[in-house]
Amino acid sequence: MAAAGDPVRVDVHDFPGDALGKALPYGIYDLAADAGWVNVGTDHDTAAFAVESIRRWWNGRGRLDYPQARRLLITADAGGSNGYRTRAFKTELAAFAARTGLAVTVCHMPPGTSKWNKVEHRLFSAITMNWRGRPLNSHEVVVQSIAATTTRTGLTVHAELDTDAYPTGVKVSDAAMNAVPVIGHAFHGEWNYTVHPHPAGPAGPTGPTPGPTTVFDLGALSHPALTGMPRTALTKLTKTLTADWQTLQKQDPATRRDGSERRRAPGGGRKAKLDLADRVLATVLQQNLALPPTVLAHLFAVSKDTIRHTTSEIRRLMDQHAYTPRPPAAHLNTLAGLLVHAAAHGATLTTETKPAS
Repeated sequence: MAAAGDPVRVDVHDFPGDALGKALPYGIYDLAADAGWVNVGTDHDTAAFAVESIRRWWNGRGRLDYPQARRLLITADAGGSNGYRTRAFKTELAAFAARTGLAVTVCHMPPGTSKWNKVEHRLFSAITMNWRGRPLNSHEVVVQSIAATTTRTGLTVHAELDTDAYPTGVKVSDAAMNAVPVIGHAFHGEWNYTVHPHPAGPAGPTGPTPGPTTVFDLGALSHPALTGMPRTALTKLTKTLTADWQTLQKQDPATRRDGSERRRAPGGGRKAKLDLADRVLATVLQQNLALPPTVLAHLFAVSKDTIRHTTSEIRRLMDQHAYTPRPPAAHLNTLAGLLVHAAAHGATLTTETKPAS
């Protein structure tokens, strides 16, 4: 601290090139205990850094304060290192959940509303008031200033320095994402979801591969808990669409886009991999569980493009018959999440291995 009458000289503006280092505070605020935990990073603000901060809080404080906890609720901003679109955030959370056995529910603040997040009002606002007027010229000063923060209502803050490296540019493949046991909630599942500690079964590749192919039992996929309708209603819907679908199949192969006749030998062409019942089932699953093409492609052992074409075709037929689906019961973005959801609702998804055609 400078002596009275001898203030520390500082620049009016900050520039990255003149910085002595980098300090990235990631805060966790416990609403019930009115206690903060701040992990001050020195490398990059990545998803791995965000989840490591949560992990350090849990190991250092959370599991001691809540030894019987089986679930963890996190409210987070919609963007940044813990954004809802960040794949790495979900894969890192899945590793954390598997290691701790906690089911981690995340509720992202909708875009433009992060200013109402309690961590801003009750933690970082107090930190900002505590260190105002103090030059943050070292990591030690940053950590000490944060840790010294208190309020009249009883807020206490723990702060520590994290010097680990968190490289940027980490890519998460479709296969890795498909293995995350995440279940999106019925209300805005893209913002509200739960990452479970263990998937209900192995999650394989996201599409058909050479050699033996894993095929899911379509009878199990038609379970009412997954389709949102009784099997009799699913069968009735399929029968309703049959005539129009057959007419569509007769028209498409025979006509080119320019209206001319397409020449084809009798019996020629590749046989469709999905019959009408499969196509209706895939579309209903997509509508009821918001399943992406990557998951449906694995379930039906076809390509993502086939799924996109199929569901688009069936939705058009549904519209012609004034069929209106209910809002999604859940948002399942991964195969592992589907397996967890199915097991929780008494639907056992069995598989069999068939040679690739």
